[in-house]
Amino acid sequence: MELVQTGGTRSAVNPRLIRRARWAIAAVFCVHGAVTGNFATRVPWIQEHVGVGAGLLGLALVFPAMGASLAMPLAGAVSHRFGGRTALRGLLSLWCLALVLPSLAPNLVVLCAALFVYGAAAGMPDVAMNAIGVETETRLGRSIMSSLHGMWSVGVLIGSGVGTLAAHLDVDARLHHVVAALVLTGLGLIACQGVLDVRAEPEEDPPPRFALPPKSALLIGGVAFCAVFAEGASLDWSAVYLRDVLDSSAGLAAASTTGFAFTMAVARLVGDRVVDRFGAVRTVRASGFLAAVGGLLVVAAPHPAVAMTGFAFLGLGVAVVVPLAFAAAGRRGPNTSQAIAGVATVTYTSGLVAPSLIGGIAHATSLAVSFGVVTALTVGLAAGAGVLRTGSRPVAGGGEPAVPATASESA
Repeated sequence: MELVQTGGTRSAVNPRLIRRARWAIAAVFCVHGAVTGNFATRVPWIQEHVGVGAGLLGLALVFPAMGASLAMPLAGAVSHRFGGRTALRGLLSLWCLALVLPSLAPNLVVLCAALFVYGAAAGMPDVAMNAIGVETETRLGRSIMSSLHGMWSVGVLIGSGVGTLAAHLDVDARLHHVVAALVLTGLGLIACQGVLDVRAEPEEDPPPRFALPPKSALLIGGVAFCAVFAEGASLDWSAVYLRDVLDSSAGLAAASTTGFAFTMAVARLVGDRVVDRFGAVRTVRASGFLAAVGGLLVVAAPHPAVAMTGFAFLGLGVAVVVPLAFAAAGRRGPNTSQAIAGVATVTYTSGLVAPSLIGGIAHATSLAVSFGVVTALTVGLAAGAGVLRTGSRPVAGGGEPAVPATASESA
């Protein structure tokens, strides 16, 4: 019995196959993250190979976000034409193979073009797999989006481990990335075999190739923006903060970034239980409060241990917001992929501007003031949590989600 959705009509499905689809889409998220991890660890090799300084490298690293933002709206049209499973199979393969491109660049101009394509190849499967993740969550009748994004973080950690080993052994990044791309493409194709196949009705008009996201997606994206801004600022600046503001050693400063990433991954893996118990709105309100406490600890920290605790709280606080934002967007409006693409575009933009804006504020004032801005944005998580209210709970067994939200969700 195949797992198929056609428009608004869901066919009866075998619960065992739904569970299989849940683990298959989790594997897809892991593969997607592993590509990112393999790339990130070899950026120093690429910088040396191209022969550019930190400033020009920073300029080049803007291009992946640009490519992703422009390509994401195309994912809905691709999924409509080929079906969710086939579209994801092709888009994920393109993303895995695109890993090879940046390391082949001989100069800055080609590197920027390669990174633009690399980002575009990342963005489209990102939308497709989140859309399928939302549908799988609906069929299961319980939250899984947080753990799916947790599996993406696990993939990043695995890819980073492989890349770190390759760098330690002084393996040429071109060889490393060719091998990694082929292996991940194979694993991705295997994982895609079991995902839910979401299809449109034959008579349904295809979504526009490029369209402004719906208003609901922009509101949800605003909440996600706050979370991703705090995430990007913490990942890129936590080590610098401990080194420059609190005079920490290089090892301790690096450990702060690792701790932040680790708490995010753990929180995402266990976050679904919290969401099922308290609902998305209460969870995000509590997350915003926790992140704000973390931000205050960072700003007021008299000692590196206090700041590291603050960054850990920030990681815990922002971890589940983006998965819940994708889930909320996917349940609103007639086109799941278009709504998710709208939220994803906002989050990618936030991730793009956060590091540079933090640096600009720090240059004009101080890093402590920069993280004061981050803290203010985390308060916005609590204030805007209500836009993540879905209005209905998913139900198990493949039926339409018609059950009103529980009191915990409506709070």
